[in-house]
Amino acid sequence: MLTDYRVRQREYLLKISRALTAQLDLLSVLRLILEAAGEMLSGHAGLIVLRDDDAPDASENAFVVRASFGIAPQRLGLFAPLWSDGIDNSSSLSRRNLAQIALAAGMPLRQVVALPMSIGDQTVGSIYIFRNSGGEFSANDRQMLQAFADQAAIAVNNARLYQQSTQEKRRLDAILEASADGVMILDPSFRITKFNQALARVSGWSAAQAIGRHHDDVIGLQHKRAGRTLAEAAAGGWPHVTRSSAGLLVSGALYVEGDLQRRDGSRVSVGITYAPLFDREGRVVNLIANVRDITRFREADELKNTFISIISHELKTPVALIKGYAGTLRREDAHWDPQTVRESATIIEDEADRLTQLIDNLLDASRLQAGGLKLNRSDVAIDAVAKRLVELFRTQTTQHPFTADFPPSFPSVQADPARIEQLLSNLIGNAIKYSPNGGSVRVSGRVTPDAVEITVSDEGIGIPVEEQPRIFERFYRADDALSRRTQGSGLGLYIAKAIVEAHGGHIEVSSTPGRGTAFSFTLPRK
Repeated sequence: MLTDYRVRQREYLLKISRALTAQLDLLSVLRLILEAAGEMLSGHAGLIVLRDDDAPDASENAFVVRASFGIAPQRLGLFAPLWSDGIDNSSSLSRRNLAQIALAAGMPLRQVVALPMSIGDQTVGSIYIFRNSGGEFSANDRQMLQAFADQAAIAVNNARLYQQSTQEKRRLDAILEASADGVMILDPSFRITKFNQALARVSGWSAAQAIGRHHDDVIGLQHKRAGRTLAEAAAGGWPHVTRSSAGLLVSGALYVEGDLQRRDGSRVSVGITYAPLFDREGRVVNLIANVRDITRFREADELKNTFISIISHELKTPVALIKGYAGTLRREDAHWDPQTVRESATIIEDEADRLTQLIDNLLDASRLQAGGLKLNRSDVAIDAVAKRLVELFRTQTTQHPFTADFPPSFPSVQADPARIEQLLSNLIGNAIKYSPNGGSVRVSGRVTPDAVEITVSDEGIGIPVEEQPRIFERFYRADDALSRRTQGSGLGLYIAKAIVEAHGGHIEVSSTPGRGTAFSFTLPRK
């Protein structure tokens, strides 16, 4: 009889062990353990309670029922006095309170045995078995129940470890997906196992398309500018490989810059950092790659070089002229006639004005970078400003007939007078500058219900179609022979666009190479 009893116990424990390794559904395993313990101990009811780590008061005596049999669900709360003062003394408390609980629950419970479920020094819960009849639970009963309690504690610990692992994985996945930089993880053969959304946007490959592919199929670097590629590092060895205090091999990060060819054939400048993870034998387990779009940094670097080139060129000519004429006038061995002195002084003044204009444009560009232009608005009669500027420019050239064409009663607008004059002067000056062979310059206006539209047109060289989308960019100048010979910082149209947009308007260009250009801008009437 005892042999059969032990065989049944081993069969139950073996079944429970298999359940522990085969599934991580904690509640299913706890129910299996509780029902097996109940059957082995001839129990009529049973409970497993676990410490409630999510209890608002974080009390050590906060427990919740996780498995039961033989007790109606709506009556489980009546058994709380068994563990209300803690489960370490549950046996004595159970005997004292069992009669009251049985009466309240309407159940003929006579005996209870309770044992704590512990992992190391930590008590995670308790298991209870109740009988309606029979004698006291024996020491053998307690020993058997302890075996089931130990299995339950293992199940709880496994489930919590799995939950922690799952939460950590979700947290890392969330960090990976939320990263502003592209991130991918490679296996030892350099095949992609993780690929976040930021990298999908940079590369043009979706995660579904990239995962499983070899690194080089997705990350094709061209025009390498710095560092070693992944293939070069794998062939030549990783840099700065050392052994950590934990005995693991660690390596310095590998960094490379170049142009990434996207899936659609376009290119983007990127900087990629590769961090290898090794096992104790020095084998690469994974590679973590961080891919950053550095296009803006490249553009900023190119912009800086362009700025230095243009500004140094633009400064050199007027400074040389001013210095030359001033030096000539102050020669002690020469006696200049008044006409020569006036002409030289005029040139010095014109070149000083040119330097002032360049400095003003640079200051305006700096203000735009810092957050926009400030406007001092008042009523501005744009037709009157345009006609006055036309008369002014008419005295500066004999090759360009000027026309100012505005309908009668052209409405005024709320605008900054100085900025509107700067805008029109810039556009009219460009019309003259880029019409070296002459041709008419026309300033016209028309009225719509919500805005006024001003157009400055010329019959000059025009702007190549491929250049037109970029002419409003800072420091940009069309790449042609005339532009290279013509003075300019590449800031005029950039500032013109900023002035128009600061007033709530819009500017655009229409140009036919060899036939002329028209710049049109609108300003709201209110």
